Amino acid sequence: MPGGRLTGEDRRRIAEGLSEGLGYAEIGRRLGRPASTVMREVTRNGGPEAYGADRAERATRERARRIRQDPPRPPRPPRPAEPDGGHGRDPREVEDFAESFTTLLEQQGVPRMAARVLVALYVTDSGALTATELVQRLRVSPASVSHAVAFLEAQGMIRRERTAGARRERYVIDDEIWLRSTLAAVQMNAVLAAASRRGAEVLGATTPAGARFGTSAEFLLLMGETLQEVMERWRQGHRPSGNAAGG
Repeated sequence: MPGGRLTGEDRRRIAEGLSEGLGYAEIGRRLGRPASTVMREVTRNGGPEAYGADRAERATRERARRIRQDPPRPPRPPRPAEPDGGHGRDPREVEDFAESFTTLLEQQGVPRMAARVLVALYVTDSGALTATELVQRLRVSPASVSHAVAFLEAQGMIRRERTAGARRERYVIDDEIWLRSTLAAVQMNAVLAAASRRGAEVLGATTPAGARFGTSAEFLLLMGETLQEVMERWRQGHRPSGNAAGG
């Protein structure tokens, strides 16, 4: 039934939807279930290319068997409430969305802990949390948070901020997260393009290997120029918000 556990019939219909090229949202509508439920089911059972209804059903039964055999875990403490009360949002729905968005970032190559930290900041209205708050929300070690933060800072996706008079730093996300991330990608493209041009020179532009590097350099330069144009259009159409990066 909608809202309950997925049945074998549900899994068969998910497999059929994937074979038709449907997205998670459309498959979810057909089943009367959230898209995030479908995404989790597919992700934990091989992904869109390898998902199979029978195999997913067997894997689910095996996981349930292992859970029954494992000793019960102590109940987890409730997550810290939003300082502003959450604006009347459904906490379970927010957590469900956060989990599905984390999975999506993982599929794009973001390490899981970094994705969890990023999403924890993303869904917080203030866009800022201390290391202690992240540890409490995610129920992980301070070292895990530290490593995730270092990765996200290197990608230009978050920044550190120290409020006047406060001893602790906060990690901040704002409206320009993807702008800064794209800028970091453009800078890396420029480095790769220069290296590719050098590779073409060393290997010989008329040789197959040299031509391969030369073609790569052309593509990387074109992509960098295009992304630069996109960022400029975005800047022209958006005024910096109060949380804009760079402060």
